[in-house]
Amino acid sequence: MRILLGWVFIPALALACGGHGTADTMLVSTSWLAAHLKDANLVVLAVGERADYDAAHIPGSQYVEYKEVAPKGANGLSAELPSMATLAAVFSKLGVGNDSRVVIYRIKDNALTQSARVYVTLDAMGLGANASLLDGNLSTWTGEGHPTTAEAASPKPGKLEPCAQNDVITDLAFVRDNRHQKGVRILDARSPEYYSGATPRPGYKPGHIEGAGNVFYNSAFTETGKLKPASELRAQFSTAGVKAGDKVVTYCFIGQQASALYFISRYLGYDTRMYDGSWEEWTKDPTLPIAVSQ
Repeated sequence: MRILLGWVFIPALALACGGHGTADTMLVSTSWLAAHLKDANLVVLAVGERADYDAAHIPGSQYVEYKEVAPKGANGLSAELPSMATLAAVFSKLGVGNDSRVVIYRIKDNALTQSARVYVTLDAMGLGANASLLDGNLSTWTGEGHPTTAEAASPKPGKLEPCAQNDVITDLAFVRDNRHQKGVRILDARSPEYYSGATPRPGYKPGHIEGAGNVFYNSAFTETGKLKPASELRAQFSTAGVKAGDKVVTYCFIGQQASALYFISRYLGYDTRMYDGSWEEWTKDPTLPIAVSQ
């Protein structure tokens, strides 16, 4: 089919792009994935160490080179969102297209924040409505009786045209100007010790962005690596000062732990942004306010 627009014929795009996922789509169980593993449009992405992937992975899954998704930015910051053109090349070679259903899983639990960063990246590209995280990791998958393989599948490149979303990533100026704005809540995703400044991380100033609350991303998951019930997560957000209808902005050290909290916040239905520059960028400017609450 072709569309006539301004006397110029252009191909009609029957590809989906734009919007965000919901609680019904953002998280899938191992049983769901096992039942859909052979779906023609399913792309499964593995995040973690290459050696672990080579040893055993979910059949058909593709390995994500994380440094291609969150490389050092031209601004010198540790992990920044690349251009849409760069990301299209990265994900299309993994088989991702606009019509793909994408499931991201972590090979081990220490890749939780990286897998969430991959989700945020897809969301920023306009693919969030068709992307999910696996509830758990590879051990969850095998522990529930599902198979693995060491064989790497060769994907067919996907037909991918991102449509950049302007409501996923935010910047320093927005955080600076909205720290105390009614209806906006800035959340620090780091551990309470880092947030308070009681335990400074080497190479970083202690404390947090003045005015920000704290929800430690890792407190949202059970000991088995699965997401806690939404009621418990909402209680954590409420304790951190988030009110119904608030716009939430997450940050951490470099934008990785903040990605996990972004996922959780979107999962709970909050209009959410992730401050990509995070603490690393904020503390480069000595005029910006820092709070220490030891």
